[in-house]
Amino acid sequence: MVKIRLTRMGAKHKPFYRVVVADSRARRDGPFIEIVGYYDPMKEPSDIKIDTERVKHWLERGAQPTDSVRRLLQRAGL
Repeated sequence: MVKIRLTRMGAKHKPFYRVVVADSRARRDGPFIEIVGYYDPMKEPSDIKIDTERVKHWLERGAQPTDSVRRLLQRAGL
């Protein structure tokens, strides 16, 4: 099963997340299929950039977003 989820980047106490499409069996920061956006919670207001066309493409093919990504997609207007 393919999931749209977050992978953690950045230094200690300064998280930065990529929104990636990955196999659900892969580990959190492991191999992924495609990067479709990013999320920076440290900025005020938090910075969210998502490629909506690619996310729609993956959703049409059965990819399931995690709960946190689903909230980010709603905030991004998808």
